Amino acid sequence: MNTKHERVVILGASDNPERYSHRALLLLKQHGHEVVPVHPKLVVIEETPVVADLSAVKGPVDTVTMYVGAAISTGLKDKLIALNPRRVIFNPGAENGTLAASLTEAGISCEEACTLVLLQTGQF
Repeated sequence: MNTKHERVVILGASDNPERYSHRALLLLKQHGHEVVPVHPKLVVIEETPVVADLSAVKGPVDTVTMYVGAAISTGLKDKLIALNPRRVIFNPGAENGTLAASLTEAGISCEEACTLVLLQTGQF
């Protein structure tokens, strides 16, 4: 298991226990990572404060894990570049090749992967 603790932004966070983004939040916290959920309407998820907008995230970010589709994420390109995370994980269903190309060009590492699988297999 990776022992490095990261600051992880969850884009498309959910308070619905059936959603993969909710499961990721719990598993990230279980692995000791600092989680910053982003959702425009929620205030708290599992006792973790929620940020309403990506531009409201302050401080350095190691990873952004995406749980929103291309229809939403395409419009977040400038905010993601300004946030300057080390990497962005496009979870299944959140793939966006155009955005990934723009982020890669800006020096941000991108991968299409499942955060849950990465965590459970020690590859996060």
